[in-house]
Amino acid sequence: MRELVRIGCGAGFWGDSAEGPKQLVDSGQIDYLVLDYLAEITMSLLARARAKDPAAGYATDFPAVLASLAPKLKAQGIKVVTNAGGVNPSACKAAIDEKLAALGIDLKVSIVTGDDLLPRAAEFADVKEMFSGAAMPPKLWSMNAYLGAFPVAQALAGGADIVLTGRCVDSAVVLGPLIHEFGWQPDDYDKLSAGSLAGHVIECGAQATGGVSTDWEKVAGDWDRMGFPIAECRADGSFVVTKPANTGGRVTPETVAEQIVYEIGDPASYLLPDVTCDWRQVQLRQVGDDRVEVSGAKGRAPTDSYKVSATYQDGFRCTAMMMIGGVDAVAKAETVGAAILKRTRRMFGELGLGDYLRTDIEVLGSEANWGANARRRDTREVILKIAVHHADKNALALFGRECIPPATAMAQGITGFAGGRPSPTPLVRLFSCLVPKDAVKIEVDGSPFLVPSPACGRGCPEGAGEGAGTAGVPPPAAAALSPAPLPQAGEGSRTVPLITLAYGRSGDKGNAANIGVLARRPEFLPLLREQLTAEAVKRYFAHFVEGDVQRFELPGLLGFNFLMSEALGGGGIASLRHDPQGKMLAQILMDFPVDVPEALLST
Repeated sequence: MRELVRIGCGAGFWGDSAEGPKQLVDSGQIDYLVLDYLAEITMSLLARARAKDPAAGYATDFPAVLASLAPKLKAQGIKVVTNAGGVNPSACKAAIDEKLAALGIDLKVSIVTGDDLLPRAAEFADVKEMFSGAAMPPKLWSMNAYLGAFPVAQALAGGADIVLTGRCVDSAVVLGPLIHEFGWQPDDYDKLSAGSLAGHVIECGAQATGGVSTDWEKVAGDWDRMGFPIAECRADGSFVVTKPANTGGRVTPETVAEQIVYEIGDPASYLLPDVTCDWRQVQLRQVGDDRVEVSGAKGRAPTDSYKVSATYQDGFRCTAMMMIGGVDAVAKAETVGAAILKRTRRMFGELGLGDYLRTDIEVLGSEANWGANARRRDTREVILKIAVHHADKNALALFGRECIPPATAMAQGITGFAGGRPSPTPLVRLFSCLVPKDAVKIEVDGSPFLVPSPACGRGCPEGAGEGAGTAGVPPPAAAALSPAPLPQAGEGSRTVPLITLAYGRSGDKGNAANIGVLARRPEFLPLLREQLTAEAVKRYFAHFVEGDVQRFELPGLLGFNFLMSEALGGGGIASLRHDPQGKMLAQILMDFPVDVPEALLST
């Protein structure tokens, strides 16, 4: 067993920089290269591609990336784990094998399958949406279970040099190698949680090395040569986050903490297929230049279900964008947007096309995303964005045509039509549900996946061991954030924006958004706890949040995680907003006003 396993992530999404994989392999600092390509919208697009061409449905640029690196992978013994298989791992493997054969390089490519439930959708027709309780739509584009890491470990144990999966949880491409290398068992819950945390930290590429950090100016000088993350992992679950030498970026407790809070809900119960994670007491320690040690993850048994993400079409969408300038630009843009909708609605009525299902007008440049907290009504240059949703494609074709005539019929200063006349495209929605684990038939290279189970020893078929359901079991209590007394505001105090006291990051989970807020100093925590309540955050985002807001404590990271339900206008792939995945929400919250005693600011 190795004492240290070094895993580098070279892609955080399909379309990430091609420099990532090459940089990590050239560094000589990794044993495994992992790449994360998939998202819900990606799965639906891949499924549609496969429907048109049986040889499609995977990340098509991955075979070429792998071929370019294959000589160095072979020479250095670097193994690769990726979800680039999409909805067609077999076709992806065939493309890779062909390229490797042409190079004369012998690398074993293994595939993990079974996540694709679309051919079996009728078997799950009675399953309800896990958040709304809605019935499953009659026609799906895709349906994939989020698999865990043990099938990846089995493929590696079988001698794989390259492991291709379909849909798995993002962290599984990192946890799988650690299970294989360290011999972790299904009931090593703390270690499985720690390995999952390592995967969570590095899965989004340069986001862990200073990318999209709150304190952006500390990294901006290196943006042209950003380093990709490496997790140096030990058998006890602890790991160090770093990056290749002589690359840009910044690895500090702050940049790592921001990534930890990215796209999570309750940090005491972060549910994964292999473990229920408790990350409330995670500790970060700077142990060298661009080196941060991460420890303190805890875990409990997982549930007996897999989360499944299905996608389906719900009519069509269309988005028009144009620039409008001059005095009263904001008012002109709002009036133009309203006029276009009024005009097209009248035309729809005359043609019997019915009304829009949803519309969304944003005047970008007027701080539209700040709602009642916006301050820029006086700007003289804005972008008008009109997004619409309709059941009939013909109606949106008409909308697209009627977005251009305002250039001569409405406000002076209209110009810069982005992309010309907009065209309708399918609007895709997400349907999330749970299915029993024993209903998902996982295979590794065409053979049944055999999960090592503490209930019956190694080699039990998936689902044959004892049930691991823990729904409703409360996590152990966490330590309080801070026992410090609350500093008194009022006389001798002043109001400052939240960014003065904290930093953070936001992300999306379906139609929910999360914002992690982390104090810059421990003594700021009592103020944040008192003033930055769930109720205050909901009021601040009243223009977006239709559901409730929950606040969870993160004692180890000195902060909070806010989970806002029904906050993204239908979710990342169905939202009509310009920021459909809530990537900007943390920046909006950073302007939240906090009353702080002068004495606290001066220390």
